[in-house]
Parts: sequence; structure tokens; C-alpha cells
Amino acid sequence: MNQATQQRRLWDPRSYQIAALAALLLYGLLWLRFDLKLAAVGTILSVALLTQYVFTRLCRLPRFDPRSALISALSLCLLLRSDALWLAAVAAMAAMASKFALRWNGKHLFNPTNFAIVALLLCADGHVWVSPGQWGSGAFFGFLMACVGGLVVTRAARADVTLAFLAAYVSLLFGRSLWLGEPMSIPIHRLQNGALLLFAFFMISDPKTTPDSRPGRMLFGALVALGAAFVQFKLFRTNGLLWSLAACSFFVPALDWLLPGKRYAWRRESISIETSKAPNYEPIPGNSAGGAVRAGAG
Repeated sequence: MNQATQQRRLWDPRSYQIAALAALLLYGLLWLRFDLKLAAVGTILSVALLTQYVFTRLCRLPRFDPRSALISALSLCLLLRSDALWLAAVAAMAAMASKFALRWNGKHLFNPTNFAIVALLLCADGHVWVSPGQWGSGAFFGFLMACVGGLVVTRAARADVTLAFLAAYVSLLFGRSLWLGEPMSIPIHRLQNGALLLFAFFMISDPKTTPDSRPGRMLFGALVALGAAFVQFKLFRTNGLLWSLAACSFFVPALDWLLPGKRYAWRRESISIETSKAPNYEPIPGNSAGGAVRAGAG
């Protein structure tokens, strides 16, 4: 392996994302006292990694890469709550399996964490839930999450979709309050939510599930914001952000067709000589970096 390949591996944005999510989880467990048992954390992490490994072997991928599984597993630990360990295991398995089974034109159709949470909310209502209030509304913690998330999405080249989503969502919240004559403290309070920042900086910005072009990503972010506001203020349901992202993911293939762009590839997928010569390696058509490995590589 040459020096350039080693340097690319060190700068893979997933490493930063794993560190940020792990730090947030530790902060929540040790300082905020999350209602989350260590057994659930261990179950989600171990099942996610095991599922990723099994599918790596079944799909005959060149190598096992735990980073994608760790990102999804840590996100599940931060967002999902359940009264049964087996449901936590099912969520981790569903998240990993969705990367391999639910694909379109070489891309994940859904964000794995988003898919697992929405699927469990639909199938096990009452036994799984999302607790956005667990983060509190401290300005310092919100600022910390924004800074860490900004670092992650900038290195992942997807800051545009995050900023577009936040701009649209903030405008909708303040616009609604102005229209109803509500005090501005109400939309400000709604924005002081750690789960919102986690969603904006770590979930909607997933490079493997967002449109390829910048105009497409900005439109996608605005659509997710509109959908979330509709679910929250018209359907009066909780978790509007999660429902909206899952629904709007179906529009990504159309946005890629209408507004084509260059396919994103993780830095590790910017072909090294060793990987390009590995057996059973098949480039994904349209990948400007030479192609990510087959199903579930990202």
C-alpha cells in the first residue's frame, strides 16, 4: 500500500463521524443520564457489526469495513429506545440489511438508521420510541453538537443539504408562529432540541442516500423540512423529521435523474491499487471515483 492510499484512509470522514457520535453517546450516558442500558448499547453494536460481516461475506465483498455499521449502530443508540433487547437487536439488523437489500442504481434507498427506526415504529408501536427530550435544551450542548456536526458534514461534502434543510425548517417554524401570532419563544424552544441537530448533521447529510447534485440536495433538504412540518402541524404526529426523511427518500432517484451530478464515494473507495485488483470487485456505474464496491459498501 502506497503512502497516498494510507493518507486517504486517515482522512476518511466516517472516522470523524464515529468519534463524534461516540463522544455524544458517552456524554449522554455519563452526564445526561440517558434512559439507556449498557446491555442495549452492547446489543445494538454487536448485532450491527455481525450483520455487516455476514452480508459482506454473502455478497463476496473484498473486505469487511466496520465503519458504516458503527455509524448506524451509534445513531440507533442515541435515538432509539425500547423495552426489549430483542427489538434493539432487530433494529440493528434491519439497519444493516437495508443497505444491502434496498438499493437503487448503486445507492442506498434509505438512510439505514432512519429506515430501522421508522420500520420499528410501524411494526412495534408502543414498544419502541424516540425520546427527543432526553437531550435537554441547553444552548451550550446545542452549540457543541452543531460544531461537531458541521465538521462531519463538511468533510463528507454534504453541508449543503444540512444548511438547506435547516434554513427551510427554521423559516417554516418562525413563519407559522408569526402567522398565528405566537411569541417567538415558541419556535426558539422547538429549535433547542438536540435530536433536531443530530438529525440535521448526522442523518439527512448521509452521502450515500442524498441526491448526487448540489441543487438536488438543496431541494431534497427543503422537501424534508416541508414534510416534517406537515407531519407535525397538520397530522399532529410526533417524529415528523423521521417520517418525512423516510418518505422523501423515494424522491431521490427522480432528483438524480432530473438534476444529475457526480456520485459521491468515501475516500477509502477512491480506488487503491489493492482494492481495484481484488477478486469479485465490481465498480458501480456512474461513480466518478472509479466505483464503490458492490452492495452495502457505504
